[in-house]
Amino acid sequence: MTRRGNDREMLIHRCPLLDTVDRRAFVRTTTLATMPIALGLGRLLADPPAKNNDEIALIPRQKDPLNLEFPFRSLGSFLTPNKLHFVRNHFAEPELTARTWRLEVVGAVKQRLNLTLDDITKMAGRTQPVTLECAGNGRAYLDPKTKGVQWELGAVSTAEWTGVPLSAVLEQAGLRSGAVDVVLEGADAGEPSSEPKPIGKIHFARGLPLDKAMKPEVLLAHRMNNEVLPRSHGYPLRAIIAGWYGMASVKWLKRIVVTDRPFRGYDQTTDYAIWERRDGLATLTPITEMQVKTSIARPAPSEKLSAGKSYRIHGAAWAGESDVSKVEISTDGGGTWKAARFLDRAVPFCWRRWEYHWEEPAAGKHRLLARATDQYGRVQPSKRDADRRNYMIGHIVPLEVLVE
Repeated sequence: MTRRGNDREMLIHRCPLLDTVDRRAFVRTTTLATMPIALGLGRLLADPPAKNNDEIALIPRQKDPLNLEFPFRSLGSFLTPNKLHFVRNHFAEPELTARTWRLEVVGAVKQRLNLTLDDITKMAGRTQPVTLECAGNGRAYLDPKTKGVQWELGAVSTAEWTGVPLSAVLEQAGLRSGAVDVVLEGADAGEPSSEPKPIGKIHFARGLPLDKAMKPEVLLAHRMNNEVLPRSHGYPLRAIIAGWYGMASVKWLKRIVVTDRPFRGYDQTTDYAIWERRDGLATLTPITEMQVKTSIARPAPSEKLSAGKSYRIHGAAWAGESDVSKVEISTDGGGTWKAARFLDRAVPFCWRRWEYHWEEPAAGKHRLLARATDQYGRVQPSKRDADRRNYMIGHIVPLEVLVE
């Protein structure tokens, strides 16, 4: 998709994260980028801190492997603190050290690479905010119930990531003619549970088409929100594939394999794939770009409201490689819709928080709905597409509230 032109002022805005890289190299690199980047957004957007933040904690959704959900009802700032950013694991977290860790680059390249963390951090880097959403976010609301981690609304978060463009590493290795996909392989490994599956353990791996891999928003990140990348988020190095569902942002990255044919790994075909209808044929297709979507943070399920007293309905909306242009709220089950007010300006690959003041709600039960529209006019669907299996849960989810 075509994006807007660069915003030079945003690119060169002073940010504490730039202390970890050569500033002149950073500006030289980012001004060549085709995407605008927002830096230091916590300050730029003047976010108020979330209330009672010390009392808020991640919600366990699975113990083995560990999967933790951001408490979406606590949404109060543009950036999600590291301790509240959702955690998605496919296998047990590996224990890696910077001293022994290496990143291999192999396959259809002119020069094999074996990089240390120091090699990577010395490269000209960049910082960008990105909203990550698990492809199964909202799965708990599917009817009938489906397999998989039962996420509610909080398998989504936004952080600032610092690292080097994947393209810079690929350019250092040199691509051979005929290169098609770039496969990112993590150090986490285990045996898949669903058939068809290979025999024995495999590493979690996802492939990117070459054109996406070479875009400037695709990072190899070693810092998160101006801190060393936490172990639960992929220390010492992870991929950040802006605009795509979170499964593409492989954690604990240990190997990059450039292939001369499309990658058809387990987590590219058996898992993390949906059915698409092409010329009347059902075709299994890997999940990629996040879809336009919004969710209501407050009121939360089971929350009771006071009759006749104004209530602030608020939440966030996102649209992958596009921007959210409009959010609408209905307090009567979809009979009428009114525009919400954005709290954030549009930032590439990020959510926009919004609010709507519900004036003098009447006593009784109410069905609240929220829907988002992106810059291309695509509207969040009202019904679930069954061909998406147990992924890409982007349809409008009603919220029942009681006003007393």
